[in-house]
Amino acid sequence: MAKTLEQLNLPANLKYTAEHIWVRADGDELVIGISDFAQDQLGEVVYIDLPSEGDSIAKGAEFGEVESVKSVNTLYMPVAGTIAAVNTALEDNPTLLNASCYEEGWIARITPEDAAAAEALLTADAYKAGLNG
Repeated sequence: MAKTLEQLNLPANLKYTAEHIWVRADGDELVIGISDFAQDQLGEVVYIDLPSEGDSIAKGAEFGEVESVKSVNTLYMPVAGTIAAVNTALEDNPTLLNASCYEEGWIARITPEDAAAAEALLTADAYKAGLNG
């Protein structure tokens, strides 16, 4: 059964996109993954198509897919940048996206073209308000 908005874990220290990606600044890099709302809606994740290290990806461009028992969903890059690292643990254990979407289930680390770009993304409150429709 899907979580209610009150049950969702949406950390206030992260930024979000309307496409359900979260972003966390870590030094000169940004760590990105899917939100608790996204993993909850997907159900059990069975496969993730990860980007490749060194790929340069424009804001809004596709950078992978998440496949669950219910559907296949495209991942969209929250800010323009270069893939610095990918979470290869997800290849063998994609359910980390369900179990720990903000910690062990991160998807990629990127070096953003514009260090301030993530600041323009949604706050947790704004993201949650958007989920209300």
